[in-house]
Amino acid sequence: MKPILLLAALATIATAHEYHHKKDWLNTPEGLEHVGDSHGEIDVDSKGLFYVSIVGGDKSGIQIYSPKGEYLRNLPNARNNHHGFTIVQEDGKDILYAACVGDPKTAFLKLGTDGEVLLEIPLSAFPEEIGTKFALTHADRAPNGDIWIIDGYRSDRIFIFDKDGKFKSTVAGKGEPWKFKTAHKFAFDTRYDPARVLVCDRSNDRLVHLDLKGNFLSVFATGVARPCTVDFHGDLAAVAQLASGITILDKEGKVFKRLGANDNPKEFNTNKVAPENWREGVTTSPHGATFDKDGNVVTTEWSKWGRILRWDVTH
Repeated sequence: MKPILLLAALATIATAHEYHHKKDWLNTPEGLEHVGDSHGEIDVDSKGLFYVSIVGGDKSGIQIYSPKGEYLRNLPNARNNHHGFTIVQEDGKDILYAACVGDPKTAFLKLGTDGEVLLEIPLSAFPEEIGTKFALTHADRAPNGDIWIIDGYRSDRIFIFDKDGKFKSTVAGKGEPWKFKTAHKFAFDTRYDPARVLVCDRSNDRLVHLDLKGNFLSVFATGVARPCTVDFHGDLAAVAQLASGITILDKEGKVFKRLGANDNPKEFNTNKVAPENWREGVTTSPHGATFDKDGNVVTTEWSKWGRILRWDVTH
């Protein structure tokens, strides 16, 4: 390619996606100034509705919002300890796969968007020889229908169950070759064939690829400060970082965009930044993130008050 044409192509790539913070897009539940104590996840269903897990307040559980940010309702039977969940499609229906962190009896819930409990995996389903205490931080469905649950705040292991909730195996962990340290959440990375698993190895500031058996493949990206959640849109991956900002990476793991970065270290890695200190378009401690179908980016923060920010993309 000629130099002028190459420069033009690079310029086109650089400007193909511009993101603009959308101020005041969310309307909280009636009577609430903020959504409530948040330490959880956000995902979007096939209708474009946003589901947000809230641990405290008058509307704790999973709140549901319209694509325009209007509060609609809470999801029946959802709990206030769904630290990580994923919405998947099964037989043309939206289904939530939700981990329960710190629950004395339940490890996992599978819920319809009407709140119907489709499957519950109790902690007693874990074989005693692998332990009795867990801090389960995320769940998702594998391409073959298995249920994966990660113990991101304790052993850094992934537990695999079949579609009916029967224990199959455990993989990964703190040992070689993974050497995970707070393997916080994960996602099935279908940008590749065969699909891979992308793990947010938070305290190691990196993203790691596993195969579908949990074997270590490679380090996808380093220097991603305290990654919590990853989501995909096309070839792009959006990573919520507890150490401030949303980093969007390309398929090679290179930084494509940075959204909402905060230059004040006292305002990230904490859930105590009060609303009067929030700045427009500047994050504190992003914990969950999702793309919607149009490639817009929405993040939930770890916050005692609860904060949800959005950036709309222009192509």
